[in-house]
Amino acid sequence: MSDIEEIRRRRMEQLQQQAAQQPTQQPTQQEVEAQEQMRQEMEAQKRQAMMQILTPEARGRLANIRLTRPEYVDQIELQLIQLAQMGRITSKITDEQLKELLRKMTGQKKEINITRR
Repeated sequence: MSDIEEIRRRRMEQLQQQAAQQPTQQPTQQEVEAQEQMRQEMEAQKRQAMMQILTPEARGRLANIRLTRPEYVDQIELQLIQLAQMGRITSKITDEQLKELLRKMTGQKKEINITRR
């Protein structure tokens, strides 16, 4: 996972240098393609990490959640990758463990009961 961070850091440095050299120009086609390629590489690395961290059922659950809340799933995936990097995940996370993690992350929702008189 440190490879992702290293690639991200190098790419940010390149973009900052280019921005300093050409602050008013639009990005060239080559720069746009390079950014898209970088994004695709990072997504591939993230998918690979999720395959190592989650069981197939848990990945399926995240895929279903992604349909409704993609930002939420991105946040969860980043947290799982960070936990794996720190060594706090020793085995694959099952669907039940993922459910419990999701419950903790969403917090306690207040239940509202409306009674009519």
